[in-house]
Amino acid sequence: MFSSNTNKYKLFNEDALSLLSRIPSNSIDLILTDPPYNIALKSTGNIQLRNGKIINNDIADWDKNPLNPLEYMSNFKRILSSKGNIFIFTSYSLLGKWHEAFDKEFNTFQIFVWHKTTPTESVYKNSFLNSCELVVCLWNKHHTWNFLSQKEMHNFFECPSCRYPEKLSFPNHPTQKPLVLMEHLIKIASNLNEIILDPFMGVGTTGEAALNLNRKFIGCDINKQYCEASLKRLSKF
Repeated sequence: MFSSNTNKYKLFNEDALSLLSRIPSNSIDLILTDPPYNIALKSTGNIQLRNGKIINNDIADWDKNPLNPLEYMSNFKRILSSKGNIFIFTSYSLLGKWHEAFDKEFNTFQIFVWHKTTPTESVYKNSFLNSCELVVCLWNKHHTWNFLSQKEMHNFFECPSCRYPEKLSFPNHPTQKPLVLMEHLIKIASNLNEIILDPFMGVGTTGEAALNLNRKFIGCDINKQYCEASLKRLSKF
């Protein structure tokens, strides 16, 4: 264990599969996580913008390690409570693999779209802007579902990408998600004092969102710097 506050959160600095194997069955109310997209090999080098600014298009070395959704299915299903939900951020390249591994195991497999209102501009103007990210949503009958309003319950959410001062400068996590997005999902798919798990927590955004909304949090990341950043964010609670 990296750090523990038994009343509110527990953080682990280890491989996600190792932690998942030790979590008790039927103990997690919401799995909300942002695992690697495996697009790093296709997204490399620098992009020169028209204003002279240079954007580094590299993602991270950890995104180059192949992720097999099938390896997570049995433990995700085992640890989820009978009223639990699973939300998994993913890319177009892995969406089919998540569907193949999980669709037959749950009553519902649905897609939620996050529309980033501040996408990187298209320098070469030969394709769409990459302004949408996908979230795999899974649940069984009698799952928790806090229906907000008809207007708020579209499977589509718009907000800017995570930006300063919310976005951490060190350690820099290239795919840090905005709090407003994570809080929106947590409000819908869990209740007060329930346990939220993020086995790929990065710099702890899911944890901060969960604690902001009076949930409990279990987080894990194999990167020690990310765990230290998460601990710093969550220690204020």
